[in-house]
Formats: sequence, structure tokens, C-alpha cells
Amino acid sequence: MLSTLRNSWKVPDLKKRMLWTLFLIAVFRFGNIILVPGIDRDALQRFTQTQTLANFYDLISGGAFSQLSIFAMGVYPYINASIIIQLLTVAIPKLEQLSKEGEDGRKKINQYTRYTGVLMCVIQALSTYYIISNQRALLDTSKLNMVIIMITLTAASMFLVWLGDQITVKGLGNGISLLIFVNIISRFPMTIYKVVGTQKAGGANIVEVVMLLAFIAALLAGVILMSLGERRIPVQYAGKTVGNKTYKGQSSHIPINVNSSGVIAIIFAMSVMQFPGIIAQITPGSKFANFIGGNYSIFKPNSLQYAITYFVLIIFFSWFYMGVTFKPDEMAENMHKSSGFIPGIRPGQPTAKFIDRILTKISIMGGIFAGFIAVTPIIIEMYTPFKGIYFGGTSLLIMVGVAVESVRVLESQLVMRHYQGFLK
Repeated sequence: MLSTLRNSWKVPDLKKRMLWTLFLIAVFRFGNIILVPGIDRDALQRFTQTQTLANFYDLISGGAFSQLSIFAMGVYPYINASIIIQLLTVAIPKLEQLSKEGEDGRKKINQYTRYTGVLMCVIQALSTYYIISNQRALLDTSKLNMVIIMITLTAASMFLVWLGDQITVKGLGNGISLLIFVNIISRFPMTIYKVVGTQKAGGANIVEVVMLLAFIAALLAGVILMSLGERRIPVQYAGKTVGNKTYKGQSSHIPINVNSSGVIAIIFAMSVMQFPGIIAQITPGSKFANFIGGNYSIFKPNSLQYAITYFVLIIFFSWFYMGVTFKPDEMAENMHKSSGFIPGIRPGQPTAKFIDRILTKISIMGGIFAGFIAVTPIIIEMYTPFKGIYFGGTSLLIMVGVAVESVRVLESQLVMRHYQGFLK
């Protein structure tokens, strides 16, 4: 990775792209210190430290949520909109047809995604306002201040989407993913400070600190291994004659990443587990809120029943998302049209069933791993002296995925410019 970065810096065009990316990231980080007016930051920070979902949002927003800066919502409303449109593409025939119409169809789907993103921004901004209002973190409770907060958060979130697009087009890598990556990295000093503070306060000894660091390192190694792991389905293409040319048969494979749906499954499961809690915070004191906050409620954060339910939901959503994104019937049909077949499997429906069985096994395996990664912070919070240190297994998945993708983009750019020697 370091050699790829060093060699990319030697190429003028890539150097320009890297500098442009760093500049836009600096603009993004500068926006994180511009605060929304009329907010009691102390009350908001206390709420963030005691709520799991708020703590997670603060982590992936780079500390913007606990301060309620203009970029507090980040690009997550747009990500939610993208997931919704992707699922609707499977359910609505018109959207499915658009996805198959090439570049024009993709442009229309992107346009629908942006419109949905604006709607999600408004909904999330309104929810954010009511949550911080119930936590008595508002200095100004007037309607005008509510409108100002909602417009500020919505406009800033859509500006980040535009900023991410600029990084994608003129910089390197996926811009939106890089923005999330930078936010997570920026919270590392605070996490280290909390660990050191716990040790100095006598809450943990040096052996426990070393064991925690060793566990995180092992977890990181496991995430890297699973992110790079893939199941390759062998495909044999028969020879054929087109016009006066004869093409020989060749062997290939269909690569399926073992952990391709890990982050999405965690986001879905977290949304399901935290949505009742959000409603309870909007309506405090109600019977519903008392039920959600009860000792035996599966929605009570940092409890054993919460961790088990969360783990099962991640496995389910991993299987569900894999089934939605990969279509065995279409894969078998396209393979048959290209004169391809899986050795030992008959074309048509037997091929589709074979692919479906493989996808099911991979999704369950990836879901179990993603579930373990996601519940690890809960276990650490429950059974270790390190309280409030939400390093987040989900953040490790995002970081590794973005880093691997960025390196691949750099390597592909080097190959396009015939610098194969740099990669050896």
C-alpha cells in the first residue's frame, strides 16, 4: 500500500488528483467545526455518551453530532436513500427496467436517489431537532430556530454529497466513502485518550489495556482477511464461431466477496434495533417508552438480550441483502447466453439452484462474522472496565473496505498509465 502511494505521487496526474482529494477533505473537516447556533453542547454531549446509537453517529460523523456542527448528519441520509432505491429497484419493474437501460437509466436512478436523499435529510433533521429538544439541549425553542436548524442540516448534508461527487470525479476513490473514512480516523485520538484516562484513573491495569489493544489488532486482521476473501465459482466457456473467426474455449470464475453485505446488514439491523428507542425519546413518559426502556426489553442497549437480537438480525439482513443484490436466475441465464457453464452442473435451473446455495452459505458466514464484529463493543461495554470506548467493529469494516478500494483505484490508475513496474 505504501509503495503504491509513493509511486502514485511520482505521476503528475495522480499527484494532482491526490492533492485535490486532500484539499476537499480539508474543506470537509473545516466544516465540522462550524456549529449550529442555539444548542446546549454540554447537554448534547451527555446524551451522546449515554446512548449507543448517538455514540455511533458521533463516531462516524467525526464528533460532529455531539457538537451539532453543520455536518452532523453527514452523508447518511443519502446513503439511506441509496439503499432504499436499490431495494425498490428489485420490487418495482419500472426501476428495474431503468437499471438495465445503460447510462441514461443510471442517470435517472441517480436523480431519483438524490430526490429521496433530500426527503431523508428533512426527516432526519426533524428527528434530530425533536431528540435534542427532549434532551433539553436547545437554548432557543422557537419555531424559527427549528426551521433554521433543519435547513442548515439539510443543506449541509446535500453539500457533502456534492463534495463526495467532486472527489469521485476529480480525485481518487469513492468520495462519499472517503468522507466517512476520514471521520472515523479523526476519532482515534479521542478513543486513545479515553483508554489512557481509564488506566490512569485506576479503572483498568496495564495488562487489561494491552489485552484490549491486542484484541483490537486481532479484530482488524480478521476484518482485513474477510474483506479480501472471496468465493470463486468456476465457469467454463465453450468455443464458438462468429463469422469467419473461431474463438477457443476458456476458463474463468465469478468472484463473490465473503463479506460483501457486512456493513449494509449492520446498518439495517441497527436501524431496526434503534428505531423504537428513537420513538421513545420523542415521546418520553409514554407506555411505549416505558416498555422500550424496561429491564427485559430486547431494545434496551448494552443488554444481553439486545446483543443476541442484534446478532440474529445481522445474519438475517446479510442473507436478505445477498439475495436481493445477486439474482441466481439472471446469472444462470446470462451465463447460458454466453455459452458458459459451471463444470459438473447442468445449465438453466440447476445452475441457478447451485449459485443460490453458494450465496446462502456465504451470506450466513459473512453475517455471523459481521454480527460478531458488531456486538463486540457491546460485550466490551458490559464485561470490561472500558466504558464509553466505542471503537466500533462497524468502523473497522468501513475503514478496511475504503482503504482496499482506494488502493485498487490507485493501482488501476497506474496500470492504465503503463507503470506496471511500480506494482512489482
